Amino acid sequence: MSFRHPDRDQIRIESVLSALGNPLRLAVVRVLDAGGEHNCGGVLNLLGVTSKSTMTHHWRVLRDSGVIWQQPSGRENLLTLRRDDLDARYPGLLDAILAGAVRDGSDADEPSPLNA
Repeated sequence: MSFRHPDRDQIRIESVLSALGNPLRLAVVRVLDAGGEHNCGGVLNLLGVTSKSTMTHHWRVLRDSGVIWQQPSGRENLLTLRRDDLDARYPGLLDAILAGAVRDGSDADEPSPLNA
């Protein structure tokens, strides 16, 4: 199985912002921002998500918007953040969004976006 990924010049700001507007998808991007390839199961474990089936939609949204690469590898899929492509299309956007997510997540009075 192979997945369709938009070319760099096909990535659109409205799709990226929509994809990153979901707290769970934003948490996935924060994990992937550490760099390297991550298998889906490992990301789910880090986020405390127990149902793989609920993530199918989220992977597709992130992939179709151009935020991640998703490549089959045996029985797993490997995920990689498309930081180079996003930085080339929208310089500083990903850094600003991730910094905002850290600031918002560091507020102890706010509920965790994963538990909302």
